[in-house]
Amino acid sequence: MVLIFLRSLVYNVLFYAMLICWMIVAIPTYAMPRWAIVAVARNWARSSIWLLRVVCKVKVEYRGLEKIPKGPLIVASKHQSMWETFALLQFFDQPLFILKRELLWIPLFGWYLMKSKMIGIDRSAGGRALLEMARRAGAAVRHGRQLIIFPEGTRTPVGAPPQYKTGIAQIYVDCGVSCLPVALNSGLFWPRRTFMRYPGTLVVEFLDPLPPGLSRREFIARVSTVIEEATGRLVEVARREQAQLFGRVPGSASVNP
Repeated sequence: MVLIFLRSLVYNVLFYAMLICWMIVAIPTYAMPRWAIVAVARNWARSSIWLLRVVCKVKVEYRGLEKIPKGPLIVASKHQSMWETFALLQFFDQPLFILKRELLWIPLFGWYLMKSKMIGIDRSAGGRALLEMARRAGAAVRHGRQLIIFPEGTRTPVGAPPQYKTGIAQIYVDCGVSCLPVALNSGLFWPRRTFMRYPGTLVVEFLDPLPPGLSRREFIARVSTVIEEATGRLVEVARREQAQLFGRVPGSASVNP
């Protein structure tokens, strides 16, 4: 565990140093079209994932890449970690995120978010913010973007009861496009609220797309069911791998805070 602690510490220092370097590299993209900053973001994501494998021995396996449709799309992903907020960028040519408005105020980083036309919302505005989010997201998707959204709204610990929000159903109905569910087990390797990074095989699985035209209720039921079933399977396999590596799941209390 001491070695894992040291590797985690080194990785986090290098991760944020690399982020600063990429933000400096990206400065010229302010005068370029949106695709330029998206290209830089993809390279940042790939380099961060490579660094995670080299330093922390976290391998990443992607399944179901052939199921990713082209064009406008809603990507509904399980959210266990910060990892997927950047890792999923690399698979879409016009990615769109909905995020806290406060992130747009961060120097350089927030300006890049605005340049890439991400949607910032005021969470304190309640239902009004939800309607505005749905309107803006729907318009962007209909113009060809891929909305990457986390239906639970926030990172959830591994094994916690799922709480899918209704906002994604409103966007799905308004957009009239397919939804790509995504399952993963990232919370076992990049847990929330700790800097520890545990070795093993992190798996992302793109599932069968849900067609447009479902009712809100049917959509929520289907998207939550397929994501939770696949995520449960991935977590179970990863736990067995960790038990073989360490004799038990490492830091179980911190992995599942």
